Amino acid sequence: MSYWDHQRPVRRARAVDVAQAAHAAAQLLDEGGLRALTVRAVAQRLEVAPASLYSRLSSSEDLVDLALDHALGQDAELQAARGEATLHALMLEYFRHLVRHPWACQVIAMRAPRGPNYLQLSERMCVLLIELGSPDPLGDAYALSNFVIGSATTAPIAGHEREAPVDARLAPQYSALHAARQEGPEAVLVAGLEALVST
Repeated sequence: MSYWDHQRPVRRARAVDVAQAAHAAAQLLDEGGLRALTVRAVAQRLEVAPASLYSRLSSSEDLVDLALDHALGQDAELQAARGEATLHALMLEYFRHLVRHPWACQVIAMRAPRGPNYLQLSERMCVLLIELGSPDPLGDAYALSNFVIGSATTAPIAGHEREAPVDARLAPQYSALHAARQEGPEAVLVAGLEALVST
């Protein structure tokens, strides 16, 4: 269950601001990854008692949901792409967003994003796919999202993958192709998007 399924009403005039908690949580995740995000760490950053956060949150998982959606909503390049871009441009900006916030890929692997910014991104993907004549826009949106998320997850190791030797005796064709390939993660992503969207 996500934060948006059980939002707590404001019952006190001095209740913690959820937007501030989301911002603090996203900052902590950017600085230290999932291990850095705790209720206590967010409370410290907001200069409130940890118990104060529970006036607005049910669990630390709510902070993860809020941070994920906050980071997406604060990404000006992605928001601009969502407003006017082609499907390829939108997916490329989503990839770049995830590379800038590597923890987001981990969160998405554990929790389905249901915040307003993610729903608007999903809506835009489906609309663009319908315009392209997709017979299954939701299924295609899932496939594209999974490809982009997977590509962003592995992007940090791209340099190491190119440098790692391949035993040509075990995989001669792969070895020859691997040695000739020099493209970075974005180029691989773009080629993959072309292949996925054209099929």
